Amino acid sequence: MNDMSLMNLQAGKTKIGVAAIEAFAGCLRGKVLDASDASYDEVRTIWNAMIDRRPALIAQCAGAADVVNAVRFAAKNKLLVSVRGGGHNIAGNAVCDGGMMIDLSPMKSVRVDVAAKRAWVEPGATLADVDKETQAFGLIVPTGINSTTGIAGLTLGGGFGWITRKFGLTIDNLLSADVVMANGELVRASAKDHPDLFWALRGGGGNFGIVTAFEFQLHDLGPQVLSGLVVHPFSDAKTVLQQYRQALEKAPDELTCWVVMRQAPPLPFLPQEWHGKEVVVLAMCYCGDLAAGEKATKQLRSIGKPIADVVGPNPFAGWQQAFDPLLTPGARNYWKSHDFIELSDATIGILLDAVGKLPGPECEIFIGHVGGTAGRVAADATAFPQRNSHFVMNVHARWREAAMDKACIGWARQLFEAAKPHAAGTAYINFMPEDEGDRVEAAYGDNYKRLAEIKRQYDPQNLFRMNQNVRPVGERRMM
Repeated sequence: MNDMSLMNLQAGKTKIGVAAIEAFAGCLRGKVLDASDASYDEVRTIWNAMIDRRPALIAQCAGAADVVNAVRFAAKNKLLVSVRGGGHNIAGNAVCDGGMMIDLSPMKSVRVDVAAKRAWVEPGATLADVDKETQAFGLIVPTGINSTTGIAGLTLGGGFGWITRKFGLTIDNLLSADVVMANGELVRASAKDHPDLFWALRGGGGNFGIVTAFEFQLHDLGPQVLSGLVVHPFSDAKTVLQQYRQALEKAPDELTCWVVMRQAPPLPFLPQEWHGKEVVVLAMCYCGDLAAGEKATKQLRSIGKPIADVVGPNPFAGWQQAFDPLLTPGARNYWKSHDFIELSDATIGILLDAVGKLPGPECEIFIGHVGGTAGRVAADATAFPQRNSHFVMNVHARWREAAMDKACIGWARQLFEAAKPHAAGTAYINFMPEDEGDRVEAAYGDNYKRLAEIKRQYDPQNLFRMNQNVRPVGERRMM
């Protein structure tokens, strides 16, 4: 390596000599990479192909000590820092231009204590890594719906998926976290230790430090659950959504049903004549007794005249991966999201109009049904504020060619604006793209002020700013 100029926190450049870089590299069990390394491009490439940034240095960490040394090096030199876990976040904040990326992806350990029903998970693990270990013992922690997602980013933003209604958000099952602070100190955050930090970590994103280990409460589930898809023609969409809404009014916590609206992919159970045509999909999961699940899903499955109904017993870990083929890396992605207290007729009309204008075959709208156990937690109990919203809309624009950027992004933004008058005003930060920094305060609602105070206490220089950033009280925006 040669002397290097790296982007600093003042948006200028800091020159660091080769001796200092070599000394830093010598402190790590992992590696320090720059653009001359053969693996550099692979490491800086993340899920969203719209993100093409080039860090000057990448610190690949093998353990907590490496993270401590990387943070101390960055803080000493006041470097712009990004932190990569799974690299799946839509905004692409895992990668910075010109600064230093702290890469946690090699840290994938998952350790399960069956008797205590606890799991200790490193930040580079994916949801698939977690499920493989926990399901080996018939245990789970509630996470998301795409198994290639990183556990770290998902958890710090809140975390919801198929079993949230029964077992709560991912953060509701977080018992403690080992955190490297902006000054390089490693601390344990829990209900007893640094409780203010623990409150902020549960939904406040990567603003407050780098978590090197998560301790989760586990629950009994599996290995099989009742799950699957019911696919309807788009011509029946209005009736399907209205009856879907009605069926959910009495849904038990064990039942979750989400809606996906898109052009039908070439799924093997769909007749070929439906491939590429607009459809409405009810995706459901019952996390309990299979016979009870058949009764609980009966009303949803009796709606209309579906093209296909493939709901049945499935391994839970397999169901967690069911949508992976539609979310593979390498595509260009842009999301817009709203929370809704109710799925009103007006909202349904706006959604259906947008589906009629899909700009590409991979673009979709999904509606996640939450609430249940997660909705019975007080809004100020964790940093995650949107406990009253029962539906989360994600407008997922996905395409392959840069020439489609304007059409696909424009479609997502148009739908977002049309639905705004019917939305709750909050947002799920994990679904927010990089151009929504001005929306962060509203997303956190009444919890934002406390978050900003905690940020000032733990990261007064805003070292951890490559995120949906909560600025410390008193800081003026510089970047």
